[in-house]
Amino acid sequence: MTTLEIKDLHVSVETAEGMKQILKGVNLTINSGEIHAIMGPNGSGKSTLAYALAGHPKYIIDSGEALLDGENILEMSPDERARAGVFLAMQYPVEVAGVTVSNFLRTAKTAVDGEAPKLRTWVKEVRESMENFRMDNAFAERDVNVGFSGGEKKRLEILQLELLKPKMAILDETDSGLDVDALRIVSEGVNRAHQQNDLGVLLITHYTRILRYIKPDHVHVFVAGKIADQGGPELADRLEAEGYDRYLNA
Repeated sequence: MTTLEIKDLHVSVETAEGMKQILKGVNLTINSGEIHAIMGPNGSGKSTLAYALAGHPKYIIDSGEALLDGENILEMSPDERARAGVFLAMQYPVEVAGVTVSNFLRTAKTAVDGEAPKLRTWVKEVRESMENFRMDNAFAERDVNVGFSGGEKKRLEILQLELLKPKMAILDETDSGLDVDALRIVSEGVNRAHQQNDLGVLLITHYTRILRYIKPDHVHVFVAGKIADQGGPELADRLEAEGYDRYLNA
């Protein structure tokens, strides 16, 4: 059993007007095998939580902890967090010119596991995973995300999730920019990783459409840097019907 425990987390970001506090005391616990969906209006702090946990230097930890099996990952460098088992799928995956997908994947796997995977087994695993994501083998020799469509970038993100086998996955608006087919394929990949590796998932989204494919155990509503409400899957249905006005007005 792996547990990520976020305790009274306060986070600020530097803006043109100076430092601005975005997260104002977030408390959340995610266990292995659980799927937690975070929903909320724009500017509520959802993506700030994701990038703060991953170690983006733009986000400053004012106070609080994020304990992965008792170790505070906020005191680790981003690469140490990845090796500890934290995975971030970004809303806007970056292009890495000059680095092929195949080299990138094997380098990442080596860094996370501490040793290079056996080549024949690894090649077979990568090919099978690419087939699952309806990605042609030619993608392996292309530069990472260079010239990829939005859907192709998101497929590659979740393909990494499947191959790297982290303990906790943070998915920042993975559904944004996806058509119906790509949404289904990406969601199937998340579900495979969740089932095969007893993965804990923190899924950040604006919309309930991805929750038709990835079924959350818990839903949390983010407003003004805090969790304003939480419940089961039925809460997402209520948000779809009513929106966030009741929380914003309060």
